[in-house]
Amino acid sequence: MSNAPSRIDLLELDIDLRVADLWREAADVHDWNLEVVAAFIRAAYGKGYCDALTEDSPGALCLDHGYRIPDRGLRGPRLVERDAA
Repeated sequence: MSNAPSRIDLLELDIDLRVADLWREAADVHDWNLEVVAAFIRAAYGKGYCDALTEDSPGALCLDHGYRIPDRGLRGPRLVERDAA
């Protein structure tokens, strides 16, 4: 039996470091309910989304932990026009 952390353990640690500010805020919450949990889930998702957009090397988190980078199936640059509203 190995005492070395698994790749899942290492991935969890890496993610925990990325959302440390949310963990600190969570420690101050005394009245947990579904709305508070949902807010933290949304915040963590948003943080991960922003981190992915600003990574120096897209896909590094996957590669660093032995996971393949999912194929997005895009063929070249894709521009999305937004409504001015």
